[in-house]
Amino acid sequence: MNFRNIFNFIPEVRKPEEKKVGFNTKLKWTLIVLGAFFILANIPLFALSENALSRFEYLAIILGTDFGSIISLGIGPIVTASIILQLLKGAGVINIDTTTDEGKKFFQGIQKLLVLFFIIFEAIVFVYMQGLQALPGLEYLLVLQLILGGIAIFYMDELVQKWGFGSGVSLFIAAGVSWRLVTSAFQFIDQQGRNCLLDFKAIPCSGKVLVLIQSLINRFPVELLSAAVAIIATIAIFLLVVWAQSLKVEIPLSFGRIRGYAIKWPLSFFYASVIPVIFTAALVANIQLFAGVIENAANPCLAGLECTGISKVASYFTFLGRFVQGQPVSGLAFWMGSTNLLELTIRGGFLPVFLIQGLTHVLFFMFFSTLFAVFWVKTAGMDAKSQAHNLSASGLQVAGFRQDERIIESILDRYIMPLTIMGGLAIGFLAALTDLLGALVSGTAILLVIMIMFQFYQNIAQQHQMDMSPMMRKFIK
Repeated sequence: MNFRNIFNFIPEVRKPEEKKVGFNTKLKWTLIVLGAFFILANIPLFALSENALSRFEYLAIILGTDFGSIISLGIGPIVTASIILQLLKGAGVINIDTTTDEGKKFFQGIQKLLVLFFIIFEAIVFVYMQGLQALPGLEYLLVLQLILGGIAIFYMDELVQKWGFGSGVSLFIAAGVSWRLVTSAFQFIDQQGRNCLLDFKAIPCSGKVLVLIQSLINRFPVELLSAAVAIIATIAIFLLVVWAQSLKVEIPLSFGRIRGYAIKWPLSFFYASVIPVIFTAALVANIQLFAGVIENAANPCLAGLECTGISKVASYFTFLGRFVQGQPVSGLAFWMGSTNLLELTIRGGFLPVFLIQGLTHVLFFMFFSTLFAVFWVKTAGMDAKSQAHNLSASGLQVAGFRQDERIIESILDRYIMPLTIMGGLAIGFLAALTDLLGALVSGTAILLVIMIMFQFYQNIAQQHQMDMSPMMRKFIK
């Protein structure tokens, strides 16, 4: 009861009065939230002196953010709270019946409390661990800004869930990746802040499409080939992932009480979706993050100065990685990382060590993507036993077989685990391959944006169909 009383003090976005929100209303609120996200992403943190997190692109993509902005926390607190609750529920540690309205409200209330806790916790960690370093004496101000930004993202996510298409989490990730893709292709401002369009021949552009045009005009064959390869690799990987996303196994199901009515339940080739590669990319980013922190702590020992206390302890863990200008050059962080092999080959900088690094990068992603895929399926209620129970409870049975939960489980078991393993291997391979080919954005980013956009397309198409056909709306109800 104490928890339920606390839930009443947490503000929430009001639900729409109508059962089904119209297409135009959903589109309006989705665009409003999307615009607000880009505005907040371009508001820099006041009193920020140094941004040590800016080089961790993996984390920025997964969190749907831009480190150094007021929404530097991104969707991190939301995703962390959701994953912890799902794992606890899947493992049976907490027992909440989410099929009832009361159980669902209780689960959502706990989730909101966890999100608010992680917003405060991560804001403090980011500042006081000097990932986002504040000006002296202004740490509290930086923490306050991060908390406000985190709360804004939290309620924008809830607004999209109730009034828009899909979820805010997916929307923010897709928006961040799409923005990176556009800037990688059409960026016309260089690092010195000069506009290359004002002097197309003298000022080099950074966007690959503009570099391609610029190289044709100025007759720079190396830059021309480099830009062309990056663009072609991005298109090729995009088409390959779209094709793989369409692969599925369809299980024929029928309602035992309704004769003649049958449906086909699709099991996607990427059964665990993009979750495994997100976890793998987060693991790589976190190891690189900790390696950088440890190297900084061990600098006195590495420089031959007095080596005592924390510096001495940190020096024992430098096997995690050493960095030069923010890039790993040795240790575990290097062998897990990736290098653009095609770019090195074109510019004549290819060395055998980079080929070995590429191989370890591919094997690392494939192994851990498969491991996380199996782990997620077993703990998130997506395994054959859980799915068979859900189908049986809904009155469904496999067409041609008698209605028995054990029969459904045995048939699903033939497909779910093989799809989980093969999908994990494939999605890990595609993500790693994209990194090595030097596409416009990382492999994880491309996979994320394709799958999220596909889900948005399905939601929008279904909503539009319902609005166009009153009979379809009655059927779905």
